[in-house]
Amino acid sequence: ALAGCVRVPISVDTSCATVAQELVGLGARIVNDVSGGSADPAMLPTLARLGVPVVLMHSRGNPLTMAGLATYGDVVGEVRVELGARLGAAGAAGVPKWDLISDPGIGFAKTGEHNLELLSRLGELGRAATGYPMLLGVSRKSFLGALLGGAPPKARGWGTAAACVAAIPHADVLRVHDVAEMRQAVAVADAILRRPRRE
Repeated sequence: ALAGCVRVPISVDTSCATVAQELVGLGARIVNDVSGGSADPAMLPTLARLGVPVVLMHSRGNPLTMAGLATYGDVVGEVRVELGARLGAAGAAGVPKWDLISDPGIGFAKTGEHNLELLSRLGELGRAATGYPMLLGVSRKSFLGALLGGAPPKARGWGTAAACVAAIPHADVLRVHDVAEMRQAVAVADAILRRPRRE
């Protein structure tokens, strides 16, 4: 299996409990559910049994309906409440808090303006505010393309780097395509923005 050939943990993206169970059995070490554990009623109990870290993402609806559900009064407040409910449901199903990672779902049931508002107020969604570490996926997203004059996905590297740097220090995990380049950008941002303050 691939898990035996690489030195980093393998994450599986699925909203299906049987897929999660099978792939964890084959060596996956993280489960990422873009439905926040809501698409499959068996998912949260299955995750509790599997005992691996879990990323629960905020979204609404499904890929066919989510665009029509991107209506918010206060996108940050509503994402925090809705995502908090999913994290709470996972805890109630037996997933330990230390295995839970939140994801505000950039680009999922969000407009470009919603994405920018979330990024500008990430501190209200991060570990210090919610008690859960945060994963953020901004890499090559369409809102970056819109900001960059219609740049295609592979030409959004600098825009992705800017968004990743802006997410420090609130995001704990960043999901990216261009790993080596983003690692450099984030290493420098971490060194500056997470630097211990001297009295």
